[in-house]
Amino acid sequence: MAATDGFRDEFVSASDGLRLHLRVYGSRPSEYLPVVCLPGLARTAADFHELAIALASDARRPRRVIAVDYRGRGLSEWDKDWTHYDPQVEVDDLIQILTALGVPQAIFVGTSRGGLLIMALAVARAGVVQGAVLNDVGPVLDPRGLIRIRGYIGKLPTPADFREAVGILKLLSSAQFPALGDADWDLLARRTWVEEKGKLVPAYDPALVKTLESVDLEEPLPDLWNYCDLLRNVPMLTIRGANSDILSEATLAAMQARYPKMEALTIPDQGHTPLTWEPAVMKAILRFVQSVDSQMT
Repeated sequence: MAATDGFRDEFVSASDGLRLHLRVYGSRPSEYLPVVCLPGLARTAADFHELAIALASDARRPRRVIAVDYRGRGLSEWDKDWTHYDPQVEVDDLIQILTALGVPQAIFVGTSRGGLLIMALAVARAGVVQGAVLNDVGPVLDPRGLIRIRGYIGKLPTPADFREAVGILKLLSSAQFPALGDADWDLLARRTWVEEKGKLVPAYDPALVKTLESVDLEEPLPDLWNYCDLLRNVPMLTIRGANSDILSEATLAAMQARYPKMEALTIPDQGHTPLTWEPAVMKAILRFVQSVDSQMT
């Protein structure tokens, strides 16, 4: 897309040469920390468009915003080896992106898998994470949600048009998002499928499902408290959808007890994951980012 859409497309080479895409919003010179947005497992940088525009165009505190397409998603190149759709590889990809763009420190907004990558990045690069927004994810993952996600990623029928795409999404997710309006369903559909040669295709490599099929979800999943603990000394906001089947109320409560300075917000009538363009979510993130600025001065 052109810069007139509010961002410019940039591409960075991963360590293995694979081409990674990112959207860059805002001008480079800014006294404020950049914000790096990391999407969910099968989502793309487009999910953060409204939030990124709001952050980059803030009249008082404009800043650069970088929204990432992981390998195999969005405009990033697909990997011929699906085993590379792995958090360790994706963290290395993220490090290559941050290095290429000259970002030694940033505030990170991570939806689902993106939140897990924030934790992993804190392990790999101490000091780079100066603030963290975890959108519907924590150190304990509810396997119910992973089983649900495994049931549809890479297996969705091919919709004839976006109206049919909306119908598919409603069948999958209306129980988690009972109050979502038509405009939001349409936007979600247009960020789940893209037009290619006159057909709608998923905005991700369907081989992603193999990463979930390789996990035994009947066995207890290892927790990630040791990773999440590395964020305890930076400002943190955790957002939970009230209907989430990935981040439980119990896990959020445990996080609040363990990290007393952490901010928490539950969004009613939303599941996994709360939409970043939902007004309450956007307002909370904008306020949080400004609060991190204040702590840095």
